[in-house]
Amino acid sequence: MASISGTLYIGVTNNLPRGIFEHKQRMAAGFTKRHGCDRLVYYEAFRLVENAIAREKELRGVEKKQEIDIT
Repeated sequence: MASISGTLYIGVTNNLPRGIFEHKQRMAAGFTKRHGCDRLVYYEAFRLVENAIAREKELRGVEKKQEIDIT
């Protein structure tokens, strides 16, 4: 999910349509609500939650490295 300003949120859900709805309605307090991350920009599907979580951690690592390189 992303905000209009480009802030990214990377997460795991077992129900993508529900997750998108909740982000768009700003139902969950926290990072995504504070930063307005309500646009789906990319997703990947996994059969095993363990694989999804591993990929989430991998993407978060890339995101942080890119943040450091940009500033």
